[in-house]
Amino acid sequence: MTDMTADSAWRSRLRVILAASIGSALEWYDFFLYGTAAALVFGDLFFPKSEPVVGTLLAFLTFGVGFVVRPLGGIIFGIMGDRFGRKPVLVATLLMIGVGTTAIGLLPTYAQIGYWAPVLLVAMRVVQGLGAGAEYGGAVIFLVENAPPGHRGFWGGFAPLGVSVGNLLAAGAFALVTMLPREALMSWGWRLPFLASFLLILVGIFVRLRVSETPVFTEAVVARGKIERNPAMEALKRHPRNFMVVLGARLAENGLGYFFPVFGLSYVINTLGVPKAEALSALMLAFVIELFGILGFAALSDRIGRRLVYMFGALAGVALAFPFFWMVGTKEWIWIAIAFILARAVVTAAMFGPQAAYFAELFPPQRRFAGFAFARELGSILAGGPAPFVATALVAWAGTWWPVACYAALLSVLTAIAIWFGPETFEENIRLDNTTDGALHAAAVPQQA
Repeated sequence: MTDMTADSAWRSRLRVILAASIGSALEWYDFFLYGTAAALVFGDLFFPKSEPVVGTLLAFLTFGVGFVVRPLGGIIFGIMGDRFGRKPVLVATLLMIGVGTTAIGLLPTYAQIGYWAPVLLVAMRVVQGLGAGAEYGGAVIFLVENAPPGHRGFWGGFAPLGVSVGNLLAAGAFALVTMLPREALMSWGWRLPFLASFLLILVGIFVRLRVSETPVFTEAVVARGKIERNPAMEALKRHPRNFMVVLGARLAENGLGYFFPVFGLSYVINTLGVPKAEALSALMLAFVIELFGILGFAALSDRIGRRLVYMFGALAGVALAFPFFWMVGTKEWIWIAIAFILARAVVTAAMFGPQAAYFAELFPPQRRFAGFAFARELGSILAGGPAPFVATALVAWAGTWWPVACYAALLSVLTAIAIWFGPETFEENIRLDNTTDGALHAAAVPQQA
């Protein structure tokens, strides 16, 4: 990029931001769409012979299936991303989730084909999960490896920003279809948001095909001949401490990230009896405010470090665990909205914002994609996937919300411990190899674009 003018360089960087954030938003629209549908309609459509609570549990269980296969997708596509480049993997993962989501919109229900309906639903969830296993990591790395000096955190924040936009789009899509009469919603209305993803994915593919490979991969990996046969295993073997930091850091961020919008939405609607439109509007407002929180916390991590900002988010999760239920328990829209805003725009945003750059900085360029995706998605199995199911099961078992609050607080404490033992990375050079686990270099090296 040294021979490019400042104007052309800026246009190139803008295309990078759009490709990563828009593509991520479209892809995670698909993934979160399933979570919203699991909370609202899938229990009745695909598990109708179960009791209402059991049907919701089974719907959330299939939600967790996507997380089980995500580490496999992280390994497969992560290795491909470190061996063949970031760009082709980003296109492939986008296609996989798009196909899986569109197919869900075409599935017959239990009333039409019996037990084959949930089987096919799980199969499409697996396709989604494989693609999602590397999508976010690829988007983050694409942004971070193109970021100008001193702004990796802010640039990396556009990937989680895209995730939140996707979450907002999913909630908004279901808010619209829930305005239909219940008979129309349950017969064909629920399919529309899934089918709409086909057009959205076409937009994402178009944007991603127009960007170039990252300079870090071409210069630090390809040009130096550092391509490895199995970068995922090398990341685990050479950087075990950093690998475990990623796993621990995921517990609260991923667990609470799905706990509040997926289980929280189901709890407010199905247990407390709040109208769907009110609950969804409160959640959507939280997602909108979260967009600003993510970029704000990401930019702050460029100034004071990733660990300090991340630690604040984890401790805020401990502080909010019980008050969240007190607020939504009022059944008043304003308090429900405040509860979701604090959960998303403060707790989740403070962890999600700096996480992008932090995780990318923990691994060297030749094993960054595989190490990032494998460790991050392995953490999804421990946190995000089980969270809605575990929370719903705890409420069914105890008949009250307090065990769920304890569960949320525990996830936050474990993440705070992991971050405490992790290295600080915001001043390190991401083009160089990590020779010592837990510390990229003994002394800080200025960032390079």
